[in-house]
Amino acid sequence: MNDMDDVRSTAHSATASEGNGSELDEIAAVAKALGHPIRVRIMRILLVQDACMCGQIVDQLPVAQATVSQHLKILRDAGLVRGEIDGPRVCYCVDHAALDRHQALLASLTAGVAPVSCGPGQLGC
Repeated sequence: MNDMDDVRSTAHSATASEGNGSELDEIAAVAKALGHPIRVRIMRILLVQDACMCGQIVDQLPVAQATVSQHLKILRDAGLVRGEIDGPRVCYCVDHAALDRHQALLASLTAGVAPVSCGPGQLGC
C-alpha cells in the first residue's frame, strides 16, 4: 500500500463513519453560500451592524442594489441571514443560532482527524 492508498482509505473511513449525509449537505450549502466575496462582505457588515436595510448594505459595496438583493437571497436560503419586513423595506440580520450551528458543523469536520504533516516530495499533501 502506498501513501495515496493510505489517504484514500482514511478518507473512505471518515466518510463511512460519519453516516449523516444531511450534515454534510448542510456544510456544503453553507460553504457554497459563503463562496462569493460579496456574500462574505455582506455577512461581515451584518455582524458588525447587527441589522441593516438593503440600501445600507448597498452603500457599502461596489455592486448594484439588485446584485446585493440576489446575494442576500442566497444567504437567506442557506439560513445564515433573516429578513424581516419593515414597511416597504426589508431589515436583514445574521441568524446567530444558525451561525452557531454552522460553526459547530464546520468544527466537526476536523474533529478526531490527526493533522497530516507534509514535507517536500511527499504525496497526499
